[in-house]
Parts: sequence; C-alpha cells; structure tokens
Amino acid sequence: MIKTIIFDLDDTLLWDKKSVETALRMTCLYAEKECGTDASELEEAIRSEAAAAYAETEVYEFAKSIGINPFEGLWGEFDDEGEQFQNMKMLMPAYRRTAWTNALKKISSENVGLAEKLSEYFPAMRRKNPFVYEETFQVLDHLKGRCQLVLLTNGSPSLQQAKLSMTPEIAPYFDVIVVSGDFGIGKPDVSIFEYALTQTGSHKAETLMVGDNLLTDILGANRAGIKSVWVNREQKAAHKSISPDFEIRHLQELIPLLEKL
Repeated sequence: MIKTIIFDLDDTLLWDKKSVETALRMTCLYAEKECGTDASELEEAIRSEAAAAYAETEVYEFAKSIGINPFEGLWGEFDDEGEQFQNMKMLMPAYRRTAWTNALKKISSENVGLAEKLSEYFPAMRRKNPFVYEETFQVLDHLKGRCQLVLLTNGSPSLQQAKLSMTPEIAPYFDVIVVSGDFGIGKPDVSIFEYALTQTGSHKAETLMVGDNLLTDILGANRAGIKSVWVNREQKAAHKSISPDFEIRHLQELIPLLEKL
C-alpha cells in the first residue's frame, strides 16, 4: 500500500514549459516591435544561445548539479545562502545580457541597448505568466489526507519559492517540501531521495515518486529503490536504460493507478 507520494514540481504540477514559452514569445514580440527583428527567429536563437552562454559561466557545474536550467538563469535572482549561489546572483545579469546579445547577433541584429532591455523584460514576463495544469488541484485534493505528500524539486530555493508564491495554493498540500538547493545536490542523486524519506519517516516500499523527467525523477527513484510513475504528457519515446514502474499520460490517471496498488 502506498502511504507517501513524492511529487516533482516543474512540468509535473506547474506547467513551467508553457510559462517559459509564453514569456519568450512575449519578449521576442517586444523586440520585433522595438526594432523590427523577426520574433520567431529571435526565439529560436535565444534558445540555443542561452544554453551556450550558460555553459560558459563559472557556476555552470554547480547549477547543473542543483538542477537549474538556462531559462531559470534568465530570470532567477538566486539570492540564497552559500558562496555558489551568491556567485550566481552576481554573474547571472551578465549571462542574461550575453545570451540576448548573442541571440540578436545570430539573426544579424547587433543592438546592445535592446539586449539590455530584453534581459530585463523576460524576467518580468516570466513572473507574470505562471501556469498550472488544470488537473493538478483535482488530484491533490483527492490525495490530501489519504497519503503523506512530499514535494521534491530541483532548483534554487529562492527561485522555487518564487514559483510557489506565484501559485500559493500548491504548497499547503504538502507535508514536506525539499529543494535541491537547500540540500546541496539535486535529482537524480540518491541522497536527496533518501533525505526526503528521512523527513517523512516513510519506507521505500510504501513510497511512490511521480514526475515528468526520466533523467531526474525516474532515474533517481529507480536508484533509490522507490517505485516511480512517469507522467508522459507529450508521449515522448521510452529511454533505453531508464524504465519507470508505471507510465501515465495525464496526472488524473494517478488516482485509479493508486487504487490498484
């Protein structure tokens, strides 16, 4: 019998991908209005140039270990405790300017002033556009009181808290919230799963991990000996070496699945 359910946050409960896509589109349309750059071309360019510039920052390895992606680098404040986070706080404004500058150059539009504006416009648009899957609250309402609920999310504590503050209804459902930036390393490292279990007193055999990411949520659960449910909304191809115990296409499918377990 499942007594504890561990949920991932981004793109499992919160629709982070849509938030990023919306903010990017609005920012690129703003650039098009300002100086005539093609919004679609700029959006394609910033996706590649952000990743490239992010990989060149001196905090890249740390950010990767915590699970902070390039688009979070484009808007997060990272005002968290610890030298590495303070380095991120100091370095990210320059990273944002570089990413947008390089994206504009890629589409033959060298405009330093516009890059500066875009580096500030995107964070504002991202904060204005939080999205939650419509079934999130229905599922959490059903599970609250029936199971112990844990939120296990990769990222900077301040950034993940910002996301939860934008959708304040989510956090109260959870008995325990674990953020990789607080712990020191992110999923799929086994230690963060084991830490989450110590915070709840749960046994592995009575615990279920629910997440959208095979490389973090499912791989980590597998390594930790915890049953896993892959929320595969986009019908992605299976991985050769990472297999979830269960696969669902919609979060609401979790409810009948639990009744069978």
